[in-house]
Amino acid sequence: MNQKPTDPLDHALQLLDLHHGSFWAAESFAKGSGHPVPCDTRGWSQVLVTVLTGRSGRNRKKGSDFIDGSDVKGANTWEAIDRPRFNGVIKAGTKAESSGKLASLDNMPYLFFVLWDHSPTSKRARCRVWCVRPQKDRVFRRLCASWYDKRPTGEIKSANFQLHPPRGKHSNEFRNTCGNLLYPLLLCAEHEDNGFKIIEYHPEVMTTGECQPAAERDTAAPKQRDITKSKKEAGRAGSGPESPASR
Repeated sequence: MNQKPTDPLDHALQLLDLHHGSFWAAESFAKGSGHPVPCDTRGWSQVLVTVLTGRSGRNRKKGSDFIDGSDVKGANTWEAIDRPRFNGVIKAGTKAESSGKLASLDNMPYLFFVLWDHSPTSKRARCRVWCVRPQKDRVFRRLCASWYDKRPTGEIKSANFQLHPPRGKHSNEFRNTCGNLLYPLLLCAEHEDNGFKIIEYHPEVMTTGECQPAAERDTAAPKQRDITKSKKEAGRAGSGPESPASR
């Protein structure tokens, strides 16, 4: 049995390799039987975020994905026949007291988005993780407030707040009826011959990240990031009172 890595990034890479291997190992069986590839995108995404941030899940109990109130949304384009998107991003149409209100964001320290797709240049499998701080991100809160305000008027009839991610694109832009924003990227990893490799890692977004209006198309390809420096930044972030792993 393999020993569990002590470094969060190494542990995350091991998990990404495991997901990629199991998915494509099952693909031939699924194709031969005429069924979709069995894949729990939500579960894999939740575990990945825990590995990266140290946040604990609820151990199968109902409620938010993490005990601190944070949530994860996942989408996977691998062998998908439709266009996967992030569904039910904010609360609406439920019996919860804060449902349909901006106050629902006040109890959510973090909102993570995990997208499994392919790089448009290398065509290799890719995983990206974005991180939003709903309690503090003013731009994201304005977007949500606009969506909530349009529901009573009938301009928006659905209770499903959807975000359309940049599937197969080098972009951080998510699209929504009420506006398109650039979301803070936490992690980007691509699968190479010997497994997944970190392309970008920005732990600082968990303390300082904020969405930005997408005035223009964000199409710049990601650049290789100094992972050693990123690990040092992660260490500094983990030593203060706002440590993602300790909250």
